[in-house]
Amino acid sequence: MKSIINFSFYLLVSIFSSALFAQSTTPNILLITADDMDFNSIGANGSKVEDITPNIDKLASQGIRFTNAHVTVAVCMPSRGVIGTGCYPNNSGMTGFFPSKPEVPTLAEELKKQKNYKTGILGKVKHSTPKKVEKYVWEYQQDSKDLGSGRSPKLYKSHFKKFLEQAKSENRPFFMMANSHDPHRPFFVDSPNYERNGRQRPSRIYTPEEVEVPGFLTDMPEIRQELANYFSSVKRCDDTVGALLEALEEEGLTENTIIIFLSDNGMAFPFAKSNVYLQSTRTPFMVKWPKHIQAGQVNEKDMVSMVDLMPTLLEATGLEIPATLDGRSFLPILKGKKQKDRDMIYTHYNETSGSKAFPMRAVQTHDYLYIFSPWAVGGRQYKTSSINGKTFTAMKTEAETNPEMKERVDFCLFRTVSEFYDLKNDPNGLNNVINSPKYAKQQAEFEKAMLEYMQKTEDPMLDMYNHKEDEQYLISATQKHQEYVNELNRIRRAEKRKARAEAGETGKKKKKKQAH
Repeated sequence: MKSIINFSFYLLVSIFSSALFAQSTTPNILLITADDMDFNSIGANGSKVEDITPNIDKLASQGIRFTNAHVTVAVCMPSRGVIGTGCYPNNSGMTGFFPSKPEVPTLAEELKKQKNYKTGILGKVKHSTPKKVEKYVWEYQQDSKDLGSGRSPKLYKSHFKKFLEQAKSENRPFFMMANSHDPHRPFFVDSPNYERNGRQRPSRIYTPEEVEVPGFLTDMPEIRQELANYFSSVKRCDDTVGALLEALEEEGLTENTIIIFLSDNGMAFPFAKSNVYLQSTRTPFMVKWPKHIQAGQVNEKDMVSMVDLMPTLLEATGLEIPATLDGRSFLPILKGKKQKDRDMIYTHYNETSGSKAFPMRAVQTHDYLYIFSPWAVGGRQYKTSSINGKTFTAMKTEAETNPEMKERVDFCLFRTVSEFYDLKNDPNGLNNVINSPKYAKQQAEFEKAMLEYMQKTEDPMLDMYNHKEDEQYLISATQKHQEYVNELNRIRRAEKRKARAEAGETGKKKKKKQAH
């Protein structure tokens, strides 16, 4: 009897020790995202706005910061879908604001399936979940209403601490995707009752005189005012990052956690979000991993894309990388090694949340940017959330008397099928040099690269690209594409209505059963 008790005791000790060992050697992952934050809004990236992001800057100094990292799609759910699936939108099925194909592997699923990670999400739950939320693997989730409309650093910290306590008590490594709602519109505008619904004011509120105007916009009073509201929201995002890192430190889990910070796309202003310009896809991106990534690194050479983030994290945690992924791991770069073919990226834009299709593709290096926009034919007008604010209204008003501004406004609305930019001399993309004899050689190289990317990724825009000089063909093809998008979204809406109806019936039956 005594030997049985001893054996049981040693068995329990062994199991408990193994669990602790798994927690101590398997890295946790904290993935922090900002919503609609420009690369240049970060102090570490050169922002001249005083005291704008001290917490993010500190994080950057403790690991590696990239100056040429890009999201694959410069709009919320599709961008996050690429992060969560490691696939280009056409291959995951997430070209719009709907879930991926059921068979597509996802980051959180693989972490939980292969190594029993505890999975959690804070904020932007629907937009950051690559499959149907109600059936996904999140074990802890809190959305906007539980986080002061996603604008409360205190509530982010409180919920994160609860999640960490659960992970520790279960002796499991964790994956937390913490999504700030800042600096997404509506930007911060103070009022006497602002904090009534759980929202917090930023730790600093900026005035129009204290901000800087990006080079792709014009310095006007109305634009400065909207930027002041934007930068105040950036400040609160930094407050949220600081609160999350405090929670991690207080729970004693910093040393064994991979911490990533990025924005899902550029700022919600004209020529940024919902486009494929430099300021659309270039994201602030930094990774901290104590004892594995040397602190204080700044990588200005390698171009990394967020289609590569999922395989990178799987490799870092020692897990198998599904063969179906489009991305490839850049873990060697994080560890200070060199990696070939990191000098060009391929980016997408497909459609708005309202199912308006504006397909765009871009190939980009440090020096040049080539854009293909098959929708820009037949007088079709661009309309997305990035031109809904006061900034574009001010630009249109100025355009009534200013020919240069009218040209800029008209280009924003109508574009051309092809654009080519010399980023070395024109980083803000103000001078489209497409078909300029001076850039003929470079343009030809990028057109070839675009074709190769489309073929390799089985991009459905390939046929349109092969007919890019035929305007009538593009008019017909983009009309058919819009009809396809409309039908696809009609099916999605019908599925949602059916699911809600079934959920309602289930609820009624449950109440009826309880009543009896």
